[in-house]
Amino acid sequence: MISFSTGNSFRSIGFNYRLGFSTVREIVKEVCDAIWNRLGPIVMPPPTEEMWKNVAAKYKKMWHFPNCIGAIDGKHINIQCPINAGSTYYNYKGSYSVVLLALVDADYKFIAIDVGSYGRNSDGGIFSQSVIGQKLNNKTLNVPEPAPLTENGDPQPYVIVGDEAFPLKSYLLRPYSRNYLGDNEPNKIFNYRLSRI
Repeated sequence: MISFSTGNSFRSIGFNYRLGFSTVREIVKEVCDAIWNRLGPIVMPPPTEEMWKNVAAKYKKMWHFPNCIGAIDGKHINIQCPINAGSTYYNYKGSYSVVLLALVDADYKFIAIDVGSYGRNSDGGIFSQSVIGQKLNNKTLNVPEPAPLTENGDPQPYVIVGDEAFPLKSYLLRPYSRNYLGDNEPNKIFNYRLSRI
């Protein structure tokens, strides 16, 4: 493993300070936990219903996509394969990685994250196991009640958007498959607007 501040390995830091490898690893872990516990609630507070409504208003204004409360995607962070890890970190790109799953607002600012899933897992699988996915599924993420898209329209749920790697859910939209596009102009417009987000 590599230390964040120096780029040196834990072993190298251990030699420099005459500490054991596992001691350095625990110190780095404790410092990271302390930073997250102290700053996490400040920079990424738990979402409120009012916050979701503000995010949705910005998505509608900036991207012309109503009732959208976030865009989600996964990013593979390359790593050196840990000892005795086998293929758990080996991804479809042919390298070893951990996955950062992020939900962002209309300004690309993080709303919620999930870090550390194995590189071999798909974005959809990581999402369903993540706290974000479970809270959305259980309706415990303070998402507002459905609201109409037009003045006298029927109420529609607030949603997040993702790419083809994510499952279609009542709270998660993904693009239409190329197999179903054909000459269907409304579906193409939907895919265009979703991909812009």
